[in-house]
Amino acid sequence: MELPWTELLKTHRRLIFMRIVYMKKKALFVFALACFTLSFQTGSFGTENKTLNLPSVFVTESRFKFGPVLEGTEITHDFIVQNKGTAPLKIEKVRTG
Repeated sequence: MELPWTELLKTHRRLIFMRIVYMKKKALFVFALACFTLSFQTGSFGTENKTLNLPSVFVTESRFKFGPVLEGTEITHDFIVQNKGTAPLKIEKVRTG
């Protein structure tokens, strides 16, 4: 004959198992919803490919370090900037380091 507390323990374990299964299903649903949303936003979900008219900057080197320089000496360095996009590229807020 089983004691009542053992039945309670079995019921409690069953409830914990059911909660874990529910949380796993919920997490899987949220993950699937996120994947669906991202695939829909990126245009890979059955939509036609549209090329966007955007600029795309390409810089061969973003930093250049001069060696030791005497004070008052004029030094220069040319940075090559290319626009690999289809729209005009506007360069704003250039700063020296």
